[in-house]
Amino acid sequence: MQNAPVLSVSGLTKYYRSFCSLDDFSLDLPAGKIVALLGPNGSGKTTLIKIIAGLLTPNAGSVSILGRAPGEESRGLVAYLPDRISVPGWMTPDQAVSYFADFFPDFDRPKAEKMLSDLGIPMDKPIGKLSKGMREKVQLSLVMSRAAKLYLLDEPISGVDPAAREYILRTILSCHSPDSTILISTHLIADVEEVIDEFVFIREGKLLCYDSADEARKREGKTVDEMFREAFRC
Repeated sequence: MQNAPVLSVSGLTKYYRSFCSLDDFSLDLPAGKIVALLGPNGSGKTTLIKIIAGLLTPNAGSVSILGRAPGEESRGLVAYLPDRISVPGWMTPDQAVSYFADFFPDFDRPKAEKMLSDLGIPMDKPIGKLSKGMREKVQLSLVMSRAAKLYLLDEPISGVDPAAREYILRTILSCHSPDSTILISTHLIADVEEVIDEFVFIREGKLLCYDSADEARKREGKTVDEMFREAFRC
C-alpha cells in the first residue's frame, strides 16, 4: 500500500480582492523528497506556502499535513522559513537559539550552534545589527535545526553569497530524511538543480507541471533551469 502523502493540497483558491493568487490548485507531495516550487513573480508561490504554514486562509480548498490542518494542529510538523526576516532584531543569535529550543521540542540546539559557527555568525550581536545575508543565515539555521516532517523554504538562498549558498544547500541535503519533505521556492534554479528530486511549475496560481527532476531531464534532454526558461519565456 502506498504511504499517505506528507502534504496534500486540494482545490486551493485564494483571492486578494479581485486578484486570484491561487486558482483551484491541487498537489500531493510524498515523504523523502526535496521539491522545488518554481514560477515567475506573482505566480502564487508565497501565497501557497503561507496557506500551508497556516498564515493565510484560502477562499476555497483544503490542506492536510499528515492528516492535520494547517495551524495549531500542524505546528509541530512544519518548519517554515519566510521570504522576509521574522526573527526579532533585538534578539542575539544566542537568544534566538534559546527561544527556538524552548518553543519547538524537535529543535536541535547543538546543530543550530554548529551551523551558526560554520557560517561565521557572531552569537552576541543583535540580529538587527547584522547584514541582510547574515540575518538570513541565522533564520535558515534555526529552521533547518528542527526535525520537522515538512520544511517550507521561501527563497532560502536569495540573499547569501555563493560560498554560503553551497553550505546551505549541503545543510538542506543533510537534513533530508526518508520521512520528511522539503519544499523550496526559489528563483535560483541552477543553484538547486542538483539537490532537488522533483519540481513544480506554477503559473498564475495554476499547477502547470509536477515532475521528477531526473525523469524530466532524461525525457527532455534539458536541465530544469532550461525547461523553466522555456516554459516561462516572456
